[in-house]
Amino acid sequence: MADFMGMMKQAAQLQSKMQELQAELDQITIEGTAGGGMVTVTLTGKGDLKATKIDPSLMKPDETEILEDLLVAAHADAKRKSEAVLQDKMKALTGGLPLPPGMKLF
Repeated sequence: MADFMGMMKQAAQLQSKMQELQAELDQITIEGTAGGGMVTVTLTGKGDLKATKIDPSLMKPDETEILEDLLVAAHADAKRKSEAVLQDKMKALTGGLPLPPGMKLF
């Protein structure tokens, strides 16, 4: 029974740490770029889009498709970086405990 109580205490501590991590992820910003920095996308640690920056030279009617592709690429770059940050923070939170692939905690 002592093992079960210890596990419950650890679960409560982990839940508290997860809530702290959620709040921290709202404050973290990650930038992704494309086109040699001509397009920049800023995401929160949770993946919410916060800002975009577009070089004015891309604002031409005949450059629309290029701009669209660069926005997608910059977002993908930021998302990949965001996932890496989350993975590192989760590793620190769980003490290196490996989580099954694809398991989302939030």
